[in-house]
Amino acid sequence: MTHPEPTSAPIAPEQSAGAGHEASTQSAPSGERTGAADTAPAAGHDTSTQSAPSGERTGAADTAPAAGHDASTQPASSGDRAAAADTAPAAELSESARAVRDAYAFEGGRIHIGAMIENGEPNPGVAVNLPVAMLNRHGLIAGATGTGKTRTLQVIAEQAAFAGAAVFVADMKGDLSGIAVPGPASDKLTARAAARGQQWVSRAAPTEFFSLGGQGDGVPIRTTVSDFGPILLSKVLDLNETQESSLGLIFHYADSHGLALLDLKDLRALVQFLTADDQGKQELKSIGGISSATAGVILRKLTAFEASGADVFFGEPAFDVEKLLRTAEDGTGIISCLELPSVAQRPELFSTFMMWMLAELYQELPEVGDQDVPKLVFFFDEAHLLFKDASKAFLEQVVQTVRLIRSKGVGVFFVTQTPKDVPGDVLAQLGNRVQHALRAFTPQDAKALKATASTFPTSEHDLTEVIPALGTGEAIVTVMSEDGAPTPVAITAVRAPESAMDPAGEDVIANAVKASPLIAEYGTVVDRESAYEILTQRAADDQDERAQAEQEGSAQDEAQQPSAADGRDTAQRGGSATAPHAAGSRGRSGGGSTSRGKDEGVLDNPAVKSFLRSAGTVLGREITRSLFGTRRRRR
Repeated sequence: MTHPEPTSAPIAPEQSAGAGHEASTQSAPSGERTGAADTAPAAGHDTSTQSAPSGERTGAADTAPAAGHDASTQPASSGDRAAAADTAPAAELSESARAVRDAYAFEGGRIHIGAMIENGEPNPGVAVNLPVAMLNRHGLIAGATGTGKTRTLQVIAEQAAFAGAAVFVADMKGDLSGIAVPGPASDKLTARAAARGQQWVSRAAPTEFFSLGGQGDGVPIRTTVSDFGPILLSKVLDLNETQESSLGLIFHYADSHGLALLDLKDLRALVQFLTADDQGKQELKSIGGISSATAGVILRKLTAFEASGADVFFGEPAFDVEKLLRTAEDGTGIISCLELPSVAQRPELFSTFMMWMLAELYQELPEVGDQDVPKLVFFFDEAHLLFKDASKAFLEQVVQTVRLIRSKGVGVFFVTQTPKDVPGDVLAQLGNRVQHALRAFTPQDAKALKATASTFPTSEHDLTEVIPALGTGEAIVTVMSEDGAPTPVAITAVRAPESAMDPAGEDVIANAVKASPLIAEYGTVVDRESAYEILTQRAADDQDERAQAEQEGSAQDEAQQPSAADGRDTAQRGGSATAPHAAGSRGRSGGGSTSRGKDEGVLDNPAVKSFLRSAGTVLGREITRSLFGTRRRRR
């Protein structure tokens, strides 16, 4: 885990826009578009720069001096709850600027998103903020590819961590790993930050790197098939509703008999036992049964899924999601960065795995209600993949999770291209919205643009005109205010991240993983005896039993064979007379064991009894399930 120290860097203090300040930076050309990290100060705004003392940290929202204060004031400390950006004299602001300033001037801790854009330029005197306490009202970061979504995510994530909240982010393309490294300082960056009312300082929060199943750099995240549950597994296997129901029946059988399925081999062995073995068929038939065609589809998809390398995501040690809630000794939240470039070709898999994490968090965390600082802020990147071709049952569970997890102190931010990628019932739960540019090149694009604009509060701006015209690093913003009402729409120039915008080097990630306290716990795969091994042994035992029965039957036939002296007719009569008896003997001596097995059930089989004992649960204790069918852990 990385523990970067803040570095000394030039800091541009926030300032009022009143006349009389001496200019120390060049004005931006009047036609220059401004982005999160590509704009100089607006023409006519004066700034001065000053270096921060080494190691000094700014608060969750960098602040500007109040009107009349010296522009060289040092940045506020992390505990300072002063205004995120003090404003210019009221007479110098337009009516709309004053409305935005007042609406976003929250009293508690806040995250500084950027500055309001007015007349094509950011106004550093009008800060656009997000209350830290409202992070658990969830959010949406949307926009076309290349418009600045990742940098906006980075801006919010790093400030949330410095406010004391743990953060989870998924690094889809490998370009977010720089969040672990303090950003490089430059005069150009300082000037751009000042134009957004930002006091920029080079720093990064402590960061832990994870990977799915050890595929890539990071502490491996795995879970057992039992923990993952039938609904989520049906999603990654692309099963239809009938097949999903049948898989649920198989899980129900395992649960009701206390069977923990550790990996995909265990599940495949259990499906084969319940659908191909006579004893298994009887057991499954007692609770409904499934067709051989459906069982065949499930087995084929399990085999293909395993052959694609996905088997490494399931197994032990199973990851404890509460490890995502850690904070550093100084109270800074630890950023958990899930590195995904190596599994990018399986987007449905990692999106479903992230949903499993959310379901586990909801299941495991206690109710805490609203807090000044959430326990965790969870960024769900490429969210549209989660909802693509999802079943009705799956969508219902997503809605329920998002609706209820707020009270557990968890905020969820979905990151995708357009709001239409998110189902309406989920979208209704997202109180904080940052919408970057959308392009309208086709009739479908134009329809999506109009739908996107309609999801924002009523605005004086024509959002169908504003959204396509936004530049890189610009967005329209509305957040949930501290009194629970949405703020007016603010056209915003997003501030620059304080951590690096370039990917971290491989050595940085490797050193962080090596130093992680979690690598000893999760770095090595554990493959203990489970369903696959035990049911395989059971099949071998059955084969030996049948062979022994055949040998005993043959011996009895030989003992009862009439002598040759009785003549051929007697032999024939004896053969016909003794055949039923021999068959009856075989039924009692050899087949009797099998008959008793059918009569008494598969649970009398010693191998299956061993399976029950070794499955990690107590015989007779039923596994219970929560949201998404994930296993409810017993504390």
